[in-house]
Amino acid sequence: MSSKRRRAERDGTFAGATPGRAIIDIGSNTVRMVVYGGTMRAPTVLLNEKVSARLGRDIATDGKLADEAIDLAMRGLKRFALLLDDLGVDDVETVATAAVREASNGSQFVKELKKLGFKPRIISGEEEACLSASGVAGAFPGATGTVADLGGGSLELVTIENGKPGQAVSLPLGTLRLPEYRGDSRSEMRKALEKALKKGAPQIEKGQPLYLVGGTLRTMAVYAMQEQGHPLSDPHGFMLEPDEAKSHIGKALAKESVESLKERDRISSMRAEKLPDASVLAEAMLSRFGPSCLIFSSWGLREGLLYDRLPDHAKAQDPLLAGVGVFATQRGSPQTLAARIAGWTVDAAPPQKHGTERLRLAATMLALASMQIEPNIRLPQAIDWALHKRWIAVSSKDRAMLAAAIAANGNALDLPDEVRELASEDALNEAMCWGLAVRLARRLGARSRRSLQVSRLLVADKTLVLRLAESHEALFGIPTEKDMKLLAGRLGVDWKVDIIPDDELLENELI
Repeated sequence: MSSKRRRAERDGTFAGATPGRAIIDIGSNTVRMVVYGGTMRAPTVLLNEKVSARLGRDIATDGKLADEAIDLAMRGLKRFALLLDDLGVDDVETVATAAVREASNGSQFVKELKKLGFKPRIISGEEEACLSASGVAGAFPGATGTVADLGGGSLELVTIENGKPGQAVSLPLGTLRLPEYRGDSRSEMRKALEKALKKGAPQIEKGQPLYLVGGTLRTMAVYAMQEQGHPLSDPHGFMLEPDEAKSHIGKALAKESVESLKERDRISSMRAEKLPDASVLAEAMLSRFGPSCLIFSSWGLREGLLYDRLPDHAKAQDPLLAGVGVFATQRGSPQTLAARIAGWTVDAAPPQKHGTERLRLAATMLALASMQIEPNIRLPQAIDWALHKRWIAVSSKDRAMLAAAIAANGNALDLPDEVRELASEDALNEAMCWGLAVRLARRLGARSRRSLQVSRLLVADKTLVLRLAESHEALFGIPTEKDMKLLAGRLGVDWKVDIIPDDELLENELI
């Protein structure tokens, strides 16, 4: 089947997004395929499927990929090959990590992959570490510190400075190998792991962030969030101070059993089995590296593969705006419209002490997109976008401000408790002013470009002023008056409307 025909057949397969790239990651625990769409600076995951083949389970004992594990992996990979062909995804990158590179029968396994049409690349431990660092750099622009990527067969450690990977090593401390370090107690296991880290880890400067990558470590973040009663659900970007980590990871997990962990929401049976040992490793890294904090990253090797292929100008894009831009455009809020409205509202409701222009623009895009949601479900769904969707390069406070702006755009000024837990009243008030200004802008002239060209909004002499061309005086109706009062009240200023002859509306005042 031709690529053109496949593209035609797949139209509409993924709700407004076209599958563009796929990565197959053959690890020691799982074989995973992820299909991406949208902008590759902040890609949308269209399909994420894994097979828990546990290819590396026998490496430590007999140095081979187990026959049963190979059969499971190949069954999944045959399905992946068929799916990719039917979807018309031609850009496929296949990488294999610790299990395949260390197994005596790894080369034979690679030959079988090639028969399926894949072009597998076995990457070294150091390359794996650097790719994980690239993923972290893409998710946390300018990241500096250390990246620790815990897989089934190995632990990759790499220093990172201003987003650039430095010294990298791969240690045989993956989740499948951690049981070898168990002693009679957690403290004995921790000391053994500290010794292994001291022997093999790169020279790491203390007092810098430690970025944690890998499914088991993300599950650890989920556990810590549950222990904290954290209002957010996405572990990406979740941060723990060292004392918090010792409490929520060390002391709390020490009291858990595999059975009790399996009973928790969002902790799978496989992760429950790995989590106790991984928590001891985390304690050992805390002790050995002395980080300023732990930051959990959902971006790692696969996203590093995407990020490394981007041209420099694409890498320089803001990942929050790139991701929100695609998302909002698919929901009736093109970026050009959001930019016009953000420009129109900036003099009246600019970012101040708590916000930034990038965050205000993202809030504008999401607020406009939220108007496409049915009114009866709009507010909770739009707030969920802000709080729980995987946006990149935002803090918990940023998410709360996005939610406050979206809510105010819908004239919902009584914010949910989960929003108020994440930011101060001053920060939320600033964001609500953004949302009320967007509300005024879109309702003034039904989002028409002309309405923004014949008007201007600003604050002067402690008064919110709407300047409106005489030809469009009738745009100032009852809804607009209500919106002016709402915004002025939130800003704590008076308000007025100035009707200006069209020929006196200066060109430099036009948007």
